[in-house]
Amino acid sequence: MPDFFVNSSDNIFSVSDASAMLKSVVEKTFPRIKVRGELSQITRATSGHMYMTIKDAGATISMIIWRGTPVSFKLEEGMEVIVTGKFTTYPARSNYQLLVSEIEMAGVGAILKMLEERKQKLAKEGLFDASRKKPLPRLPQRIGVVTSPTGAAFQDIQNRLRERFPVTVVLYPATVQGATAAGEVCAGVEYFNREKNVDVIIVARGGGSLEDLLPFSEEIVVRAVANSQIPVISGVGHEPDWMLVDFAADVRAPTPTGAAEMVVPTKLALFQELDNMWVRLSGTFITRLTNAKARVEAINVKSPKQVVMEQTQRLDDLGRTMNLMIENKVNSAKQQMLILANFPIIIQNHLVLKKQGLGHVGQMLQSLSYKSVLSRGYAIVRDKDNNIVSGSGQGQPASIEFADGIINL
Repeated sequence: MPDFFVNSSDNIFSVSDASAMLKSVVEKTFPRIKVRGELSQITRATSGHMYMTIKDAGATISMIIWRGTPVSFKLEEGMEVIVTGKFTTYPARSNYQLLVSEIEMAGVGAILKMLEERKQKLAKEGLFDASRKKPLPRLPQRIGVVTSPTGAAFQDIQNRLRERFPVTVVLYPATVQGATAAGEVCAGVEYFNREKNVDVIIVARGGGSLEDLLPFSEEIVVRAVANSQIPVISGVGHEPDWMLVDFAADVRAPTPTGAAEMVVPTKLALFQELDNMWVRLSGTFITRLTNAKARVEAINVKSPKQVVMEQTQRLDDLGRTMNLMIENKVNSAKQQMLILANFPIIIQNHLVLKKQGLGHVGQMLQSLSYKSVLSRGYAIVRDKDNNIVSGSGQGQPASIEFADGIINL
């Protein structure tokens, strides 16, 4: 580009030359600058570039984040950030803009607010529910660790595991800080679930600032841990540090060393447990043996002679019982035979009684018959229809019945 003498009033520039000169001045003057403000008008183009503005109460600056620029958190409207980049101009629209190379949240307050909102969102989806938690294996043989291979966290985990119990440790190397950390940690958890080559997974890193620990609160990490089919222990930071991955993990350890202590018992604890089991088993065995001995001693073994005598006594009892039954049957048969022998007398007496009863009935009928009345001098007058005439006005008599016969008129 030719040298321009901007202060010379005799120089005449084309629009393109003037724009190029202005662009050069701006970029040389502001090759690197940090700006703090609030994000707004965030849009993502199909090319992957992001366009937005950063503003405060007095001004607004356009910004561009080119595709591939590392961004370690989700950009949202109203978020306060600190961006690092350089100023440039866009001649086609005659405006200036900030090309962003780094972006971070401004202050702990903004980070905590973002984390709380994200926590509430993920909690509503059920990613932190207790029903999703899986129990840790009692004695795992292979432990997967997702962390930096050069960090102190991995060394602490190895040392503590070596002290406590011999197991195989499978490392998935991942950066634990910066823009790529969340994706690598997520990939590590998904790798172990895909290969199914470990019994439990530890996601770990040492302590650091809240900003340094942010990758372990990214949604992709939280979702990967919550969806893991293999139990996951979160050992990120120190005791006071709480990341969102802690809520999604099956168990939260205060430190990476604490995660190693949770995943396997100490040799001493195992020996003590074995001793306790032996005491319980031996005590149970002795008790059962004592009870069995008592039952055996309680068994009264009879001699053959005693067995024969008892059986003989039982046969005698059965014989007496049979004799009584037969005697009762014979007596019952005798009584029935006596009844049958007296049956004719019983029938004769019954006939006499019936004959006497018939005589009484005959006498009663004789006394009640109208013939006896006629024998005392009375007569019955009947009309031609054989009806009794009881008065002079009832009709013409046709016959008169006496005790010894009937006279027809």
